[in-house]
Amino acid sequence: MTRQPLRVLGIETSCDETGIAIYDGENGLRGHALHSQVDLHAVYGGVVPELASRDHIVRTVPLIQRVLAESGLAPRDIGAVAYTAGPGLIGALLVGAAIGRSLAYGWGVPALGIHHMEAHLLAPMLEDNAPEFPFLALLVSGGHTQLVEVDAPGAYRMLGESIDDAAGEAFDKTAKLLGLGYPGGPALSKLAGQGTPGRFSFPRPMTDRPGLDFSFSGLKTQALVTLNQLGGAEAIDEQTRADIARAFVEAVVDTLAIKCRRALEQTGLKTLVAAGGVSANSQLRAKLADMTAELGGRVYYPRPEFCTDNGAMIAYAGYLRMKAGLQQDDLGFQPRPRWPLMELEGMPSGEHAAGEK
Repeated sequence: MTRQPLRVLGIETSCDETGIAIYDGENGLRGHALHSQVDLHAVYGGVVPELASRDHIVRTVPLIQRVLAESGLAPRDIGAVAYTAGPGLIGALLVGAAIGRSLAYGWGVPALGIHHMEAHLLAPMLEDNAPEFPFLALLVSGGHTQLVEVDAPGAYRMLGESIDDAAGEAFDKTAKLLGLGYPGGPALSKLAGQGTPGRFSFPRPMTDRPGLDFSFSGLKTQALVTLNQLGGAEAIDEQTRADIARAFVEAVVDTLAIKCRRALEQTGLKTLVAAGGVSANSQLRAKLADMTAELGGRVYYPRPEFCTDNGAMIAYAGYLRMKAGLQQDDLGFQPRPRWPLMELEGMPSGEHAAGEK
């Protein structure tokens, strides 16, 4: 009898994107699909948790059916179900957890609750040219900005994190100040590309002192002060708006690069991984590429579609944890809207070879 490879169905419903994927231990990613709720929330200027939860209820099962069909697989071919257990919006997490746990029970396979930030951290391992362990990870996703030393999957040491607004939050809040709507981050980055270099100068917070923590709330305040000095967002022209955006983006990018350089030098690591939605920012990618090259190292990213929330990273993290024999849930699942990465159970060493597909 031919041995069936371990295939893990991944379900991501932590916020405003419904992601489904299947990861195959022998053949890699078999299929994935994503539904974004951007249009649903844009009219409100931000994510409405109740609407997000309701949309996940509508989208999750049809997306699972679609991915199974497009992969040429049936429920009997799935060996485990992985779902995002946290951190995230509690209602949204409950949808993915309830559906994932129910499917696992019905199919007679294990269920695994996955840490959202660990999945982001491991997302670059889905690429053909994957980084090798150990490496430094810059996680810039939503409400998180973190620097993590990664020895192996599940073996993490927190080096620094945001003490107030994360980079993504500061992007969204500053975009709102400039009247750019939702989602603000990508619009702000695009507008910054049209800005005049040097017209405005924003500080690089917490770079003039030791340590690897971040603080971005002051940059949002600096943008507000600048706007008020000019008479408010309604009083400025489009070029001034772009110039402010450029000053803000340059300050965030420089701050992230400075802290990454400091962490690489302190740890002696040469490999940097950047993951999460902000890691898709073109200005940040260029800055980190130059910085790591100067140090004789290299930076790795997930492909752009896997920088934002997605099911592929959940399926892959679930595969690693399933293979390691960890975190198989019973019927009493418990999503965690707040879940520090350092509280995550580790994996036994030797369970993973770098770049394994």
